Amino acid sequence: MENRLQKYKNREAAVAGRFYPGTKQALRSELEHLFRAAQKRKETPYQLQALVSPHAGYIFSGEVAASAFNQIPENSSYKRIFIIASSHRYHFNGGAVYNAGNYETPLGEIDVDIKLANQLIRSSKVIVEKNEAHQLEHSLEVQLPLLQYKLNNKFMLVPIIIGTQDPDVCKHLANALKPYFNQENLFIFSTDFSHYPAYADANKIDFHTAQAICGNNPKELLNVLNKHKTQNIPNLATPLCSWPSVLTLLYLTESQNFLYEKIEYKNSGDAEIYGDKKKVVGYWAIACYKKNGELFITNEEKSELLEKARTAITHFIKSGEKAKTVPSGSGGILNEIAGAFVSIYINNELRGCIGGFARTKTLNEMVQSMAVSAACDIRFENLQEKELNNMQLEISVLTPLKKIKSIDEIELGKHGIYIKKGLNTGTFLPQVAKKTDWDLEKFLGHCSRDKAGLGWEGWKTAELFTYEAAIFKG
Repeated sequence: MENRLQKYKNREAAVAGRFYPGTKQALRSELEHLFRAAQKRKETPYQLQALVSPHAGYIFSGEVAASAFNQIPENSSYKRIFIIASSHRYHFNGGAVYNAGNYETPLGEIDVDIKLANQLIRSSKVIVEKNEAHQLEHSLEVQLPLLQYKLNNKFMLVPIIIGTQDPDVCKHLANALKPYFNQENLFIFSTDFSHYPAYADANKIDFHTAQAICGNNPKELLNVLNKHKTQNIPNLATPLCSWPSVLTLLYLTESQNFLYEKIEYKNSGDAEIYGDKKKVVGYWAIACYKKNGELFITNEEKSELLEKARTAITHFIKSGEKAKTVPSGSGGILNEIAGAFVSIYINNELRGCIGGFARTKTLNEMVQSMAVSAACDIRFENLQEKELNNMQLEISVLTPLKKIKSIDEIELGKHGIYIKKGLNTGTFLPQVAKKTDWDLEKFLGHCSRDKAGLGWEGWKTAELFTYEAAIFKG
């Protein structure tokens, strides 16, 4: 009986009073301050599935962590919150899920789903019972008061500490967690970024690491981390301290319909009181969303694309040379592989329209490239520098092509069409049907004859595809 009582014991707060305030009143006051200063929730129609959040003391990384948790929609209710962190003290071949009792912080007790914890241990070779790995580990604990504040302490916790640096084990761990990686549950992945480089070096390193994460490719993340390690950057101890946790996240989302969004970056050199820019630690807040198949582009992203297209055209017309592609400073759809068309109007008269479908270029690259191509569209009179002040742009960002079996699947005004037979291809954007007021027969006939060169009824023996477009002007 004595051993049984010792086994079932709550995990008490270990770093309260050091990493964050140690009393309920002081902690709540600090959290109120952090969430007020943090980035607000970004506009998105997608389902929040996971967050990457830092785990340093709140004086250094608390605002960035609050920015991560601010992405949780108001009044959210989750069946479980999974927190995956990496051990700073133990090395073992797997992930340790706590099954000895509940977790405690100065804000109160958090229920641990012990039943599920035991089920995970029984069903997976890489999820183990090693509760001592939890006892002094700060990387998981510091996430909890933020969650308690944001969700009013109404959640069930599944806490997991990873003790390995073996990518294969991370992949097996992701496979074990995949059945629970759905809209019922929210996953938190705890990590800081670069450790101890100078301030400017940290900004560069951490940006490239975050880009790799947002690319949703585990292999690329490992490549970027290895590249950082071989660059002989002064004082760099690690580019991503809990990379096994983040790698596990990427194995969960790889090759699936997920979107990553960078929310906020700071490093310890930005701390008002204790900031030292000679040796810093980096912190990113990153959100991971489950996409629903529809295009969504924020107003900020639309403005960025329109400005880059205008700049690319202006540079080309004035110099006769194509400028270098300007990289995107934001995450999201601009860094995804996507098709796009750019249309140029001078005093409301079409003077160029060129585009293409998703292949290898990101949307950011595609728009800048197609803008220049549209500026020298051979079907129209060449643009003149004096006309640039009267130039209007229309950008159409395309969804992936969808092959159809029947023309009954085409919805005029909503769908663009792509006709393909051998080497002959042709397309009309969705807005063409609205501008011409064509019916479906004319929409298909003109595209088949005028664009694909297949004759008016050539579409009947060709492959047909549809796509949708997010269309914006400026």
